[in-house]
Amino acid sequence: MITFYFTATGNSLAVAKRIGGNLIAIPQVIDTQNPHYKDDVIGIVFPIYSNAPPKMVRRFLENARLEADYIFAVGTYGNLPGACMFNLQKTATKNGFRFDYTNQILMVDNYLPIFEMDAEIAKLPAKKTEEMNAKIAEDIALRKRNQTPASWGWRIISGILGAIIRTDKNAQKYTVNEECTTCGICAKVCPAKNIAVADKVEFGNHCEACLACAHLCPQNAIHLKKEKSGKRWRNPDVSTTEIINSNNRHRDLP
Repeated sequence: MITFYFTATGNSLAVAKRIGGNLIAIPQVIDTQNPHYKDDVIGIVFPIYSNAPPKMVRRFLENARLEADYIFAVGTYGNLPGACMFNLQKTATKNGFRFDYTNQILMVDNYLPIFEMDAEIAKLPAKKTEEMNAKIAEDIALRKRNQTPASWGWRIISGILGAIIRTDKNAQKYTVNEECTTCGICAKVCPAKNIAVADKVEFGNHCEACLACAHLCPQNAIHLKKEKSGKRWRNPDVSTTEIINSNNRHRDLP
């Protein structure tokens, strides 16, 4: 079994680890030419951003050839998933395959411009994340079939949001304060290879808006111009080192 994943603060990696298999970080294979993967089971785990998969996940699914007897997709979200999983199935169909199982799991929403982290963390017990994580892992182990429904209203809303939200302009919203030590962790956890660190931190123009840089900065030096929380989040079941190993595409950075 191969489980591809995209992670920023560790939520999706935590789910992927629970599901198991040969875990492959999408940023580490996104530049592969003519990717073709074959196994008995292939899956993908990713966060849902504004009712849609991250841009890199969409690009991966559009370019990769997945060949398996059973293919699954799991989306992690913190508030409203919209029609993400429904639209993901459409993307798969256009590219010659179909997900046998789709599902979504409610976790901490850490989108700083909207949510206050202490309040979101306090909601965790009611979200029953661990129970859902266990159910999804069992479903996949048993090769169950499932399709995530979506109303027509959410299909329309999700389509609009997917087209206009989380564009490259999000890179312009970051600021770095005097607490920065230029340690380079922000560059290493950025899946888009969008951050350069020398005398200062510089952001490029192809941000995934995953906020890994802001959440994982050890000095809490990276901020968004409009953020609701100074507190940061990393899934307790995932280390910063694991996220670096997943996302670091700077081959010159250890």
